[in-house]
Amino acid sequence: MTDFTAARLNMVDSQVRPNGITDRRILAAMQDIPREQFVPERFRAIAYVDEDVPLAPAENKHGPRALIEAMAFARLLQNAEIKPGDRVLVVGAGTGYGAAVLSRIAADVVALESDPGLAREARHRLAGLKNVRIVEGPLPAGAETLQPFDVIILEGRAEEVPQPLFDQLAEGGRLVAVVGEADLARAKVFTRTGHAMAARDAFDASVTALPGFRKNKSAFVF
Repeated sequence: MTDFTAARLNMVDSQVRPNGITDRRILAAMQDIPREQFVPERFRAIAYVDEDVPLAPAENKHGPRALIEAMAFARLLQNAEIKPGDRVLVVGAGTGYGAAVLSRIAADVVALESDPGLAREARHRLAGLKNVRIVEGPLPAGAETLQPFDVIILEGRAEEVPQPLFDQLAEGGRLVAVVGEADLARAKVFTRTGHAMAARDAFDASVTALPGFRKNKSAFVF
């Protein structure tokens, strides 16, 4: 039988801390929250491996989905520089693990999910958290009626970030995402100042792509 408490401690000590995570709130939340409860029962034994854990299979009509690896997720959070009073939008929230961690760090969390089955699981698992709201809808559209957000986090790779998500950032707001067309892509931090958006590279990561974030490629015209 897997000792999940020991596995959580090992995840933090061997995957998270060594990758430059110094925010004690992130470390404490990831050490406390039972990651195994947010994955299908057949995958609980691998909930703490250093890779993505499947949530929905490839044949799922909403596309393959996964709980992204702990190291990449922790680095996204640290680069977002979340303040205790921030409102955060989680795009591609899956079964709610990321939202659960963020509930310990931010004031208010909106968890956006397009897959009804995953959203249902998230509602069940996060039912006791008063500062988390689950919203169903297309991921690239964000949560326009609940904007603005101080931080937006994409829990998965996007070939490009659509404009509606940038538009939902508050002044000084940060959007963090793994962006790229290849499996190995770059985590980027976008910061809004007025109508301008500054971007910086943060780290390399290989995480499962989110549905709906394909790059718009114009057809070649002769």
